[in-house]
Amino acid sequence: MTRTRSPSTPDDIPLAIAPGIQPVFASFLEWLRLERRVSPNTVAGYSRDLGSFFSFLAEHTGEDLTVGVLEGLKPFDFRAWLAHRVKDGLGATSNARALSAIRTFYKWLEKTGRGENHAVRAIRGPKLPSAVPKALSQADAEILIDEIDLLAAEPWIGARDCALVSLLYGCGLRIAEALDLNQSDIPEKSKGSAMLRVIGKGRKERLTPLLPVVSEAIAEYRKLCPYTPGADGPLFIGARGKRLNPSVARKVLQTARRGLGLPETASPHALRHSFATHLLAGGGDLRTIQELLGHASLSTTQRYTQVDTATLMAEYAKAHPRAR
Repeated sequence: MTRTRSPSTPDDIPLAIAPGIQPVFASFLEWLRLERRVSPNTVAGYSRDLGSFFSFLAEHTGEDLTVGVLEGLKPFDFRAWLAHRVKDGLGATSNARALSAIRTFYKWLEKTGRGENHAVRAIRGPKLPSAVPKALSQADAEILIDEIDLLAAEPWIGARDCALVSLLYGCGLRIAEALDLNQSDIPEKSKGSAMLRVIGKGRKERLTPLLPVVSEAIAEYRKLCPYTPGADGPLFIGARGKRLNPSVARKVLQTARRGLGLPETASPHALRHSFATHLLAGGGDLRTIQELLGHASLSTTQRYTQVDTATLMAEYAKAHPRAR
């Protein structure tokens, strides 16, 4: 059946969604934006996961979806959806995230008095492997920062790439946080470390030191950049003069790790992991690192102790005479 979008339906509602559920879906996404204040990327993720769930249910039940149909689903229906995703080759992490999105949606339905279904609470999520961040060695991080500009087609793009990786590693930023920065967000040059204001997940604001070496890399990039976006324009600019796209930034790192012989784990997010891991190895306090990373929970930051312990054991094995 061909779906149509009503004039009032937002663009991020997939066309495959039945008209009977579109208004509820739109209200949920609006709640995420305005009350939960989640990032646009997170809203897009919820939209994809719920859209996929609703599309599956349309075929699975043979009915046009309504809130009443969602209320009537049994544990078997949710398990059938998860099994369908596994058959399609989706992994445990992706399926756990999607199930979390479904549960959040049902909690919102109940909270707002639109409907309820307790069966979803009985569904066990897939078992996830223990995710230990994959940080670069300090030597590899330095190689990346020192030589990434040599791989670019134009000097200003090389300077931009150097400024970007310097910022990711020097401040522990997420790639989205770095690319969301505008020209006016960069503090004036100072003798010591200036403070950079960062807007993170959930629109939460934090301050992180902007080291002189990072400031210098940004200044060099700005000097060579052929575009003048103005104070409210993007800091990192693509070849066509628009805000640099995250996919382009990831491709830059992909090209760099191949050209410089770096491990496959060398990605924009690996630089954030490296920031935290190297701070911890240098005696940094977990609470301080938590603040610098913008983690809501200390338990998230504590993952880096696993990385540091692994490094410690490797050094022990190399140095201890009985371990050889």
